[in-house]
Amino acid sequence: MVDQGTIGESHWAAEAAECANQQGKFWEYHDKLFAVWTGENVGTFTKTKLKQYAAELGLDAAKFNPCIDNDQTMSIVQKDENEAASLGLPGTPSFLINGKYFQNQTLNFSEFALTFDALLK
Repeated sequence: MVDQGTIGESHWAAEAAECANQQGKFWEYHDKLFAVWTGENVGTFTKTKLKQYAAELGLDAAKFNPCIDNDQTMSIVQKDENEAASLGLPGTPSFLINGKYFQNQTLNFSEFALTFDALLK
């Protein structure tokens, strides 16, 4: 179960992405969040800013704003978090390759390539 005391900006961003998904704009919103990210819990993903990003992408504010204000997609995000916890994933980013946790500290493409190349042999 998700510890309610740990909910912060990343959780709100995930909820907002699910709200955007309800309007068929998950990937556009996802890309926007990655483009504006400046760090963990530094004010980039407050609910006010999440609404601003949705407006910039042309999402319907009458649907998006209540969705994020009322945590309408919280159960979806919690389900994903609970699944990750049950798989023993430590946080983000986490990667599963063929059902096994792949630990990569640098996110360097060459490290991923070595892993994928080995799996293809």
